[in-house]
Amino acid sequence: MIELSQQQCQAFAAEGNPTVIDPTTNASYVLVRKDVFDRIKNLLVNDEDLSHDELRLQLARSSAANGWDDPLMDAYDHYDEIRPAK
Repeated sequence: MIELSQQQCQAFAAEGNPTVIDPTTNASYVLVRKDVFDRIKNLLVNDEDLSHDELRLQLARSSAANGWDDPLMDAYDHYDEIRPAK
C-alpha cells in the first residue's frame, strides 16, 4: 500500500479522481476510492475467461441487484400483450 502525502490528499479532494503519472514509465493512472472500485471492478473482468455458467451467474446477480427480480417487473414479460394499440 502507498500512503498519499498531505499535498496529494488535498489534490485528491479537490479533483475527485486525479490522474497520476509514473515518472519512470510515463504510465498514467487514475486514483479511485476503494469503495468506488469495489462497486465497478466486476465491469473490468475479462469475460473471455469465464464459463457460460459463470457469466449467467454474474448476469443473474446484476439483474437482482438492479431490481429486475421485483414482482412489479413481471409486466415487462407481457409488454406486447398489454401495450396500448396505436
